[in-house]
Amino acid sequence: MESEGNSEKKMSSKPKKGSNIVPLTGAAALLTLAASLVITAINNRRNSKKKDLPGCNFRVNLSASEILKLADRIIAKSKEVHDAVASVPLDKVTYKNVISPLAELEAQQFPLVQSCVVPKLVSTSYKVRKASAEAEKKIDAHVSSCSKREDAYRVVKAFAAKGEWMGPEARRYVQCLIRDFERNGLNLTATKREEVQRLRAQMDELSFQYVQNLNDDSTSLLFCENELAGLPTQFLKTLEKVENGMFKVTLKSHHVAAVLELCKIGRTRRLVAMTYGKRCAKVNLSVLEDLVQVRHKFARLLGYSNYAEYALNLRMAKTSSKVLEFLEDISSSLSDLAKRELAVLKELKKQEEGELSFGVEDLLYYVKNVEQQEFDLDLGALKQYFPVNLVLSGIFKILQDLFRLRFEQIADSDVWHSDVRVFSVFDLSSGELLGYFYLDMYTREGKYGQTCVVALQNGSVAFNGARQVPVALLISQLQKDIGGIPSLLRFSEVVSLFHEFGHVVQHLCNCASFARFSGLRVDPDSVEIPAKVLENWCYESFSLKLISGFHQVFLIKLYILLKMLTLLSYSSIFMQR
Repeated sequence: MESEGNSEKKMSSKPKKGSNIVPLTGAAALLTLAASLVITAINNRRNSKKKDLPGCNFRVNLSASEILKLADRIIAKSKEVHDAVASVPLDKVTYKNVISPLAELEAQQFPLVQSCVVPKLVSTSYKVRKASAEAEKKIDAHVSSCSKREDAYRVVKAFAAKGEWMGPEARRYVQCLIRDFERNGLNLTATKREEVQRLRAQMDELSFQYVQNLNDDSTSLLFCENELAGLPTQFLKTLEKVENGMFKVTLKSHHVAAVLELCKIGRTRRLVAMTYGKRCAKVNLSVLEDLVQVRHKFARLLGYSNYAEYALNLRMAKTSSKVLEFLEDISSSLSDLAKRELAVLKELKKQEEGELSFGVEDLLYYVKNVEQQEFDLDLGALKQYFPVNLVLSGIFKILQDLFRLRFEQIADSDVWHSDVRVFSVFDLSSGELLGYFYLDMYTREGKYGQTCVVALQNGSVAFNGARQVPVALLISQLQKDIGGIPSLLRFSEVVSLFHEFGHVVQHLCNCASFARFSGLRVDPDSVEIPAKVLENWCYESFSLKLISGFHQVFLIKLYILLKMLTLLSYSSIFMQR
């Protein structure tokens, strides 16, 4: 297994040659960032040899064969460690020979696993993406087999029975190990355990098939320009043109969202919405039906009434009855308001399109129209105040001030595409390196179609005290500048970008000692909280000045203030019920 020795190294708090500090100062941010990108391009040409990131064990640009070989090494090393742990006599178990090896294996192997798995999301090579998906399947099967090892389970249980904890985090880690073993049936009889493991293997295979089918889907629709009326000219320029001047609209999220929100032609919105909802239906419907049946059998064997109860056991709600009670309470409180709002939307559609039924494909479009009429604003025109590079520079400034961070762009780091940028993140006060993150913002062929943050390496502390820094990847689907015209964001896209940066900060600033609890690996009920909280900064006047940089900031503030007041008025109605 590769050494983790680099995890102890710290990068200097001073700027290094070949990298550049991203200046984050309000009005000059756009020009400064543009200059920064030019410098980066020059440095990239000067430095043909790319440098590794000290302390980062995530590997970039592996070939298809290298990915598969690395997957085999990962599995072999994992088996070696689990065999060693399982061989410890039950009366000789200690933290050092049972728990520490498993915790350090998890920390050390995660970035290597991600080196195999992430290429399927971002690589420009179909061959590499295919190998990545194959490697993920092999690794998942091995991980699943490890969680079913009765010999390792007995050893961990023996350690837990001794009660010799290294601290509360270690205690929690052991509890999670035992919980994972038992959720795979290792506390059941041999016959039931074998059946649980068989069903688990079927679930994993069906789930993999379902997701892979969606990832591989390349369905597109062709429209003439009249059928896309209402969509901005800048958006149309990003679409591929095919025979007879037709425009190609894919089922990627950034295409679907734009059509459903902006297209004036109801038939177009309906066709896009229906096609998107039915994508992969022929292959995935049977997969889903089988998965539901297998999950139900699996949950019943483990003592749950259904799979929902099994899944919710790890959540705050605990039971499906609690979830249904919560949803019914909200539904009864909001049903009258929802009916009134829907009536407004239906009337608006009647005025614009005549006597046509109102469908889910109409929701985004007519909500936008109501907002335009309500606030007397062209929400599409607001995009001109949110150029991508300026929004990004403003986000960096806000994060720097809120969390006392410093971002340093690394000009000569190895990346999988020229659009990708890499940053070191430092504690502003101490100069300590907190971690790294990759920023892959722009849409391209073969890239994962959603916006998300992916952990590439989890922060942790080894048994010898060495610290492993976290590494994150932010993937989005923004459009690149075209012909010197800057790419512009809808305000909803600005909020989404803030949200994802909340996950980045959450991952990089987490100080957990165990990789199991690092960054994004918090309890599922809590994982979205930091990102949702950070979204609120989009509605502050000082934030708007940083991400817009134009004198018309008052107009933007007015729009957002009115929207907030409307939401608050709805909230007051809800509270009065």
